[in-house]
Amino acid sequence: MMNKNIKTCCVLAAAFLLSMAGAHAQEKQDSLVNVAFRTVAKDDLLGGVSTVNVAELLKKNYAVGSLDNLQSLVSGYTGNIWGQAPLILVDGIPRRATDVRMVEVQSITVLKGASAVVLYGSTAAKGAVLITTKRGSIKPLTIDVRANTGLFVPKGYPKYLNSADYMTLYNEALTNDGIPTSGAGYSQDVINNTRAGTNPYRYPDVDFFSSEYLKKTYFRSDLTTEVSGGNDVARYYTNIGLTYNNSLVKYGEQKNNNDFAFNVRGNVDMNIAKWLSASADAVAISTSNYVGRGNFWGATSTVAPNFNRFSPLIPISMLDPNNPALQTIVNNSNHIIDGKFLLGGQSTNPTNVFSDMLAAGYIKTKSSTFLYNLNLKADLGSILKGLSFKTGTSMDYSSLYSEGYTLPYATYRPTWSTVNGQDIITALERFGEDKNSTNEFVGRSTYTQTMSFKSQFDYDRTFAQDHQVKATVLGWWYKTQFSSDIDNEGGSDYQPILNTNLGFQATYNFRKKYYVDFSGALVHSAKLPPGKRDAISPTVTLGWRISEEKFVKDNLSFIDNFKINGSYASVNQDLDVTGYRANNTAEPVDYYLYQGYYSNTATFGGWYQWRDNVAGGRTTLSGQADNRDLTFIKRNEFRFGFDGSLFKNLISVEANYFSQTTDGLLARGLTIYPSYFSGSGDFRPWINFGKEKHTGFDFAVNLNNKIGQVHYSLGVTGMFYKSNVVRRDETPEQDYLARTGKPLDAYFGFISEGLFQSQAEIDNSPRQTFGAVKPGDIKYKDVNGDGTIDNRDQVDLGRNGWAAAPFNYGVNLTVKWKNLSLFALGAGNTGAIGFKNSSYYWVGGSTKYSEIVQGRWTEATKNSATYPRLTTTSNNNFRNSTYWMYKTNRFDVRRVQLTYDFKSEMFLKSFVHGLSVYVQGDNLFVFSKERELMETNIGTAPQTRFFNIGAKASF
Repeated sequence: MMNKNIKTCCVLAAAFLLSMAGAHAQEKQDSLVNVAFRTVAKDDLLGGVSTVNVAELLKKNYAVGSLDNLQSLVSGYTGNIWGQAPLILVDGIPRRATDVRMVEVQSITVLKGASAVVLYGSTAAKGAVLITTKRGSIKPLTIDVRANTGLFVPKGYPKYLNSADYMTLYNEALTNDGIPTSGAGYSQDVINNTRAGTNPYRYPDVDFFSSEYLKKTYFRSDLTTEVSGGNDVARYYTNIGLTYNNSLVKYGEQKNNNDFAFNVRGNVDMNIAKWLSASADAVAISTSNYVGRGNFWGATSTVAPNFNRFSPLIPISMLDPNNPALQTIVNNSNHIIDGKFLLGGQSTNPTNVFSDMLAAGYIKTKSSTFLYNLNLKADLGSILKGLSFKTGTSMDYSSLYSEGYTLPYATYRPTWSTVNGQDIITALERFGEDKNSTNEFVGRSTYTQTMSFKSQFDYDRTFAQDHQVKATVLGWWYKTQFSSDIDNEGGSDYQPILNTNLGFQATYNFRKKYYVDFSGALVHSAKLPPGKRDAISPTVTLGWRISEEKFVKDNLSFIDNFKINGSYASVNQDLDVTGYRANNTAEPVDYYLYQGYYSNTATFGGWYQWRDNVAGGRTTLSGQADNRDLTFIKRNEFRFGFDGSLFKNLISVEANYFSQTTDGLLARGLTIYPSYFSGSGDFRPWINFGKEKHTGFDFAVNLNNKIGQVHYSLGVTGMFYKSNVVRRDETPEQDYLARTGKPLDAYFGFISEGLFQSQAEIDNSPRQTFGAVKPGDIKYKDVNGDGTIDNRDQVDLGRNGWAAAPFNYGVNLTVKWKNLSLFALGAGNTGAIGFKNSSYYWVGGSTKYSEIVQGRWTEATKNSATYPRLTTTSNNNFRNSTYWMYKTNRFDVRRVQLTYDFKSEMFLKSFVHGLSVYVQGDNLFVFSKERELMETNIGTAPQTRFFNIGAKASF
């Protein structure tokens, strides 16, 4: 009876969690998982590691990107790992995830715990994602062909006011600021004529999102061919792929915008001798992009609908026929658009986005990537049983260059007159000039080169059938070099990314019940001073499969498999050894931060004056002082987790609690050195000072069951996460303004108390210091009670951004009935905040007005206003505060795919071995109180839904 009650409670608890949903594809218990420099039986993983069998997933979930929707499948991953950017490795080499498509991938492993990444040295100290590509196997020649085509459909566009409404409200803003509309504003005649559509060339009303400029949809197609097979001597896998898409814009040269990609991958495994095997991989990728000149999407958020008082096109038919000078201009112009128009402009805007798109030319960007790996493995069992040796090298080379075609052109400002009730152009003022150009030129060229080398000895031996001992000693080195040549002005070489480390790992398990793992690395960093460049990073992990204990087997029979594990790690890293120059520029500096320097250059030097301040010259100033004790930053981590399966594999679960401290982050010592050490020169050194803490809990639960002929799998991944500033180099004016003790992603802003309703209310309120304040402006709370509203009245408003949300979760669902499969993915987050602070909401000066301003404060609407008064000058209102704050809580339905697999019996007498067809929808729905905001892009191409149809055939 007790077991029955326990079973019932567990099923109910799992059902509650799974209603939120998402987890991994079902895999065999004895399947191998790729981890750092080796493979491990999935049953022997010790936590902090999650894996996805992508090859199996592709049978029901087609995707392009290799890391597509990983949040819905892996706990603790939200585009980063536990809030930190991971190292991406493809087949063990640091590479871009974009260099491999999902159809090439066999599996993905996410290494979260420090003990799982330590063998990679410093560069993986914030986690790692291992992408392993497909390989050949012993089987006859097999050819798989997959084809897809689909449409991108915009979710929506920003909603802006038309030209007449814009001009009307702009006049209102000028009036609110006490500025006469007769000068900077618009006359009522202009507004009325614009609203009536009298003459769109004299009174323009440009809608960027109309069908004149945009298509309703655009498409993408891809074709992939996979060839694999082999025997016990050699196995091969080849992938050949083509991808093409066009774009949404259909105006001018941008109607030809497109992207094309071609890739070839070849992976070969060979048995050279009984004791020696090798593998060789080669990849070639070529991409090209064509785009007409003109920043169309940027202009959609900045150019007012009246196009700053002029029309982008001037109709030739409206030129004064009695003015031969105008006809001469037309006859001499190189740019007569559609035989009907000249290009419009004015002195403050001699060119514009539409004339660029029509006449300025285009840019072709081409990239080529070549990657190769070569690996050897020797079985040294003849020397020592269980001993083997592996070595490998790789070289990656990527180059990118652009071919530009630029054509200078003239624009014209018309002088309009009304003659006999008709609008005619009596004069044209020219800006710029038409020039001819027939040659393309190289506008930009860059290259990236990565080289790597590794060697390792492995020992794997089982004694008396119960004691399994494994050990690894390895060395790993890689370097990534960058170079750039922009506009043919000469090359610039950048400091390479370099990693060098030795690694050691020793593991032991007894009957797969008790586990001990010790892993460590000797890391080296050229960023640090001599004598401080080497450090040891130790980790230890313990595991216990309690399901093998007699007291569990006898009393908790519903437990199939259950393992607990814990680890402690102290990892030294130099990823965060970064700072800036003494002139406080935003340019980061990674090297020689331990070394002091002086300078008298214009950038870093000082200035002295003499002869009663009428003359002077440059003087030498200190940029920074020496610190020969600068050292590594430590990631100290404790992790505890468990994984297992229940009720005959009905439910599988894994979970991890982690507490991670990052100590020794760099600072300039504001709280240590007196203020006179900075000012006219900076004598402060960089020091190891800052400290941060990350804690959280991630989990994945999966339910696999069958009801009649219906198989289903339902799961959930999730992570509760928080961060904290333990120590920071800061000197806040008030204690409550300190970032110490707050989350790393805490956002400070003002508390809004609504809108001022009258001048009397302003007079009786604390003094505002952010510009002139009038009725209709935002009123802020005087937090410190000093009678003045300034930056000292900011408070912690919450955690900013979706990635910083305290709770992130993912969902996946598979339902299979006979030959029909339904697959769905979703992801969400809750607990973070954002601010409506884009140009769509913060309208100032003469910028474009969105529909949101229709709720503006006026005397007539003061009790119902949802937007402050309109203004062209005040900066009081446009500050992050609770007035503009919103919750980023959301749930996205990322993908739904329906697949039909034709019965194999249909192809018994055919060269076709199998056929699957599927339909798919991506980025379908967002469920959120702020859905419209979240689905609307400002100043960039719109978000889209993607509807795809595809087929896969095997031969």
